[in-house]
Amino acid sequence: MSRESAVAVRIRRLPHAAGLPERASTGSAGYDLRAATSGPVRIAPGERTLIPTGLILGLPPGYEAQIRPRSGLAFRQGLTVMNAPGTIDSDYRGEVKLLLVNLGHEPVDVERGERLAQMVVAAVPEVTFREDDALGRQPTEGDRNDGGFGSTGTS
Repeated sequence: MSRESAVAVRIRRLPHAAGLPERASTGSAGYDLRAATSGPVRIAPGERTLIPTGLILGLPPGYEAQIRPRSGLAFRQGLTVMNAPGTIDSDYRGEVKLLLVNLGHEPVDVERGERLAQMVVAAVPEVTFREDDALGRQPTEGDRNDGGFGSTGTS
């Protein structure tokens, strides 16, 4: 993405922040978010907790920030984002916090400055809903109708 087409996101770093969001590589879609804790935080198996980032975002209208797990932490330790992806709305001006859950079998110790989640900034289209009473009554080609979860099968 060229500098001319980059999305400008304002950011405020609070005194306890452990760094600004940054990409691990030039091809990374997400920007890593770090723990802004005062010291280590232990998350027991099955426990969920909010971890501060020390950051306040000023997203432009028409954009959101999606908070997603880091795959390595999820795989190795079972640490993931509880409401993945979490959404930071463009009009939210509070501190970004990470809602983490330990789905593993061992406690996980989170250290200050540790990269815990990734943030993807995405455009959100303006949507207009139009009622249509014919939906779901007579399927058209390609419609799944009301089969629900798993209705397309596994093969």
